[in-house]
Amino acid sequence: DTLWDLAIAEVEKRKNPDDDDVKPGEVWEKSILFMGNKTGGKTTIILRCLEREESPKPTLALEYTFGRRARRHNTPKDVAHFWELGGGTSLVELIRIPITSHNIRSFAVVLVLDLSRPNELWTTMESLLQVTRSHVNKILTKLEKTNPEVAAEIKQRMWNHLQRDHPDYALVDPFPIPLVIIGSKYDIFNEFDSEMRKIISKTLRFVSHYYGASLVFTSKSEALLLKARALINHLAFGYDRSKSVSVDPSKPLFIPAGLDSMSQIGPPPASDSDLGKMRANTPLELWKKVFEKTFPPKSFCDLQDTKDPAQDSQYAEYEVDIMRAQKNQ
Repeated sequence: DTLWDLAIAEVEKRKNPDDDDVKPGEVWEKSILFMGNKTGGKTTIILRCLEREESPKPTLALEYTFGRRARRHNTPKDVAHFWELGGGTSLVELIRIPITSHNIRSFAVVLVLDLSRPNELWTTMESLLQVTRSHVNKILTKLEKTNPEVAAEIKQRMWNHLQRDHPDYALVDPFPIPLVIIGSKYDIFNEFDSEMRKIISKTLRFVSHYYGASLVFTSKSEALLLKARALINHLAFGYDRSKSVSVDPSKPLFIPAGLDSMSQIGPPPASDSDLGKMRANTPLELWKKVFEKTFPPKSFCDLQDTKDPAQDSQYAEYEVDIMRAQKNQ
């Protein structure tokens, strides 16, 4: 390399501090798994991120698509792989397919929670995040034996958004890979009683801060979709992260990871006497009990998918269906 080449590379690196592993002219690849409530709006968000004008179809199991963007003029296009898990919590075992030891360094998760169905909110969030976390931890345990540098780098990166002098450094338990929580259907949620809205907003702020995640509320409105898109583009294509914050409970929340604090969130929304009666071993457990007191969870059976995917019209194939009908007969 000439001195000029080195100087140009240095300037590019300063412009993009996140791209440590990407040399000029090299393509960067990221993968994102979208999961969450059934019919919560995951497909719509993906299509908007990829600027596709098609109408969303229901996702049955695990679907894949991708997007490509050039960071600058005349550079190769970066690739972002978008995986989407359908069926709410019923197919959670499928997350093992997209998240592997080969792509764990460049993987992120987007959890889409339907704000219009608060009784399903905690159950969906807890079961999806628990299974994802235990799968990622298994991969990290293997990596510690085979590639300890990568495992150490991933563990270090979990804490990147929280400075060591942050007052909550000892109180949080960051998710092992980058996480964004999106509260969808804000337009319906906005018609709820203000006390209900306050409980849901505070709880999601606590959970996001506890897991070191970014939080954004969105709906079909273009302005709100743009905010969600900005967070996803940061994960997918390394675009600059927005530094704006909105914590006003009467407005849609927008809080990038690490920009909230326990003191701003406050205690769980319950009376002191109620809090005194609740037995909980961790702050997360206490918030769960307070939340589920107001919004009793639906039983797990109600959340399971009972429809036979083979009967779904969007996957109809004439010859196969005729033979299938013959076989059934």
